Amino acid sequence: MNYFFVVNARKLKQFIFIAVAIVFAAAIVYSEQSNISVFGAGEPSAIYSVQTEKKVIALTFDISWGDKRAEPILKVLESKGVKDATFFLSSPWSKSHPEIVDHIKKAGFEIGSHGNKHDNYSTFSDEEIRKQISIAHGILTELVGKEPNLIRMPNGDFDKRVLRIADELGYSVVQWDTDSLDWMNIGTDKIIDRVVSKAHPGDIVLMHASDSCQQTHEALPVIIDQLRAKGYEFVTVSELLKQTQVETKPVEDQAMKQIH
Repeated sequence: MNYFFVVNARKLKQFIFIAVAIVFAAAIVYSEQSNISVFGAGEPSAIYSVQTEKKVIALTFDISWGDKRAEPILKVLESKGVKDATFFLSSPWSKSHPEIVDHIKKAGFEIGSHGNKHDNYSTFSDEEIRKQISIAHGILTELVGKEPNLIRMPNGDFDKRVLRIADELGYSVVQWDTDSLDWMNIGTDKIIDRVVSKAHPGDIVLMHASDSCQQTHEALPVIIDQLRAKGYEFVTVSELLKQTQVETKPVEDQAMKQIH
């Protein structure tokens, strides 16, 4: 009789343990599903590309420091007759190089914000995120004479708070679908191959015009020629967004960090 009680007591304890585990697991699943629904459709999202059958593509260039690479890139675009491209400018760099900002503006290229402090905004408080975007907005508006409404976050870093605050300030956060990896200086041929092989209709291509990227101006002429040979037309990000369907990606709870 005692043996029967001991065995059943053990089974009872096992049953209770399993039941508690199941309830706990169910709670986690429910919580995750709640998060997905809360931050799913209807929330601000970053833009990576546009779904379209038209062979249109947006070349984008980030600039945060230096004065040696921007002008050669501008000369390539102008010599190749590329009238539409988008430059994301950090405000400290823009203040220090107003003549290059003016060149970009007069050439008719689109100018977006690359923020103020070049840091991961997902690590900032809400107040600081708002401050950094607003400072950049004021500086770029004064230099360009037009309020920017596109922003690429420094380092491509953001979380749900950054997206929400940027949206409240009238900005669309722009990422990319094709990373040229020019910021790694992987070699001209490799930069060309990455962009041309990965390019697709509605694509946003990430490149840089900061001094740390030493091969972009060398790869760019070939990229332009090869994409044109494939039938692509170059447009600004804003023109790309006029297409019917924008492709976004869900944002995880942790920050989206793509350091470059």
